[in-house]
Amino acid sequence: MTTFRRRTHFPHLLHQRGFTLVELMIVIAIVGILAAVAYPSYLNYIQKSRRATASGCLMELSQWVERNYTTCLSYNKTGAGCTTDLTSAQLPNLTCRTDLAGIYAFSFAANPSATAYQLQAVPGAPQAGDTRCGTLTLNQLGAKGAASTTGCWR
Repeated sequence: MTTFRRRTHFPHLLHQRGFTLVELMIVIAIVGILAAVAYPSYLNYIQKSRRATASGCLMELSQWVERNYTTCLSYNKTGAGCTTDLTSAQLPNLTCRTDLAGIYAFSFAANPSATAYQLQAVPGAPQAGDTRCGTLTLNQLGAKGAASTTGCWR
């Protein structure tokens, strides 16, 4: 009679599964390369979206100044009876201004005259990398200005 001896072995120990160090390093290198390409594009996208919001806010402020002009018939006066000089302090606190607080500062480039004004959006620290466009401006004629004349007012 033949006796069979049962072997007790653990097949999961013979065939280990997992990643080798080389495979793991290849994956880390690929992720690093993708991040090096994607992060600058992401920052550029964020700057462009902030710039677009700031240009929209300048348009809103310009509309407010024009509405004020229809009441006072002068760009440099405001208030009841049009007796108060219009300065940056009198610009309305719009939602876009509070959303962009610290990113852009909105003001008049100089105190407005009776027939002219120029609004500006000066980039703050988070937007300091936007050297292409820099300060955005808008005047009573609707003339839009920036450091670069292409792509800043989209």
